[in-house]
Amino acid sequence: MVIKPLADRILVEPIEKDTVSPAGIIIPDTAKEKPQEGKVLAIGPGALGDNGQRNPLEVKVGDRILFSKYAGTEIKQDGKQLYIMRESEVLAILN
Repeated sequence: MVIKPLADRILVEPIEKDTVSPAGIIIPDTAKEKPQEGKVLAIGPGALGDNGQRNPLEVKVGDRILFSKYAGTEIKQDGKQLYIMRESEVLAILN
């Protein structure tokens, strides 16, 4: 199944943090925080403006982004955790 976001929504694959701290302590799954970085897998065509024109998105497929902890809707596809969120929930594009 292919997921195609609509309007100004994007499909994001979260980037998990390391399971070992810099000091060498192993972090269990129960103590992990929700990821805040991700890779953009697909984008919608953009939201319609007041004039009827589509406003293009600033993020592109392949961009690494930073988003808030509680952004988006979590979905599972082929056993992978993905998020669908609005572009406005993206805080920054990481280089």
